[in-house]
Amino acid sequence: MTYDSLTTTVLQYLERSDQATINAIPTFITLCEYEVAQQIKTLGQLQVAEGAILANNNVLQKPARWRKTVSFNINVAGVKQPVFLRKYEYLLEYAPDATVKGAPQFYSDYDYDHWLIAPMPDKAYNFEVLYYERIPPLSTANQTNWLTQNAPNVMLFGTLLQAQMFLKDDQRMIFQQKYDQAIQALKAEDVTRLADRQAIALDS
Repeated sequence: MTYDSLTTTVLQYLERSDQATINAIPTFITLCEYEVAQQIKTLGQLQVAEGAILANNNVLQKPARWRKTVSFNINVAGVKQPVFLRKYEYLLEYAPDATVKGAPQFYSDYDYDHWLIAPMPDKAYNFEVLYYERIPPLSTANQTNWLTQNAPNVMLFGTLLQAQMFLKDDQRMIFQQKYDQAIQALKAEDVTRLADRQAIALDS
């Protein structure tokens, strides 16, 4: 499935060719993508960000389309060490004096686009963050993503559901059922992967 083929298929399902519906298709697709992002966390959304925490800077930019942090590590003298998640208030109490510096021990969400780190870094540290991202959105310039390649039924029925709500079609429950079934199948795959990961961790 591609962005263009999804658009064509949606119009075929809707049996509509009016310009208002055609113009609204990109919005339906975007709303579907946000809906999916809120409901699932799949392996296709898992990403790794690497970079450097600069000295005397305890605010770190999150990656684009970040949704949830899984783990945070820094490199200290060649050894990877975890940086632990804590509440924002905990970091303020732990490191109230910005002149007291050291290797980062804790992080929190500062806002949606930044992390706060404590204590204030005394020097530059390379970091590695494992996180869930919102899958790159579809467009005429970005014809495919993980969902079109691995869960095209989710994108199709999710987009149709958004369209039916826009068109106020009473038959939208049909697409709701199809969409729910596709989402549940994706969630089941994710649960299996999580169980496999836990089993490997226990055996390691």
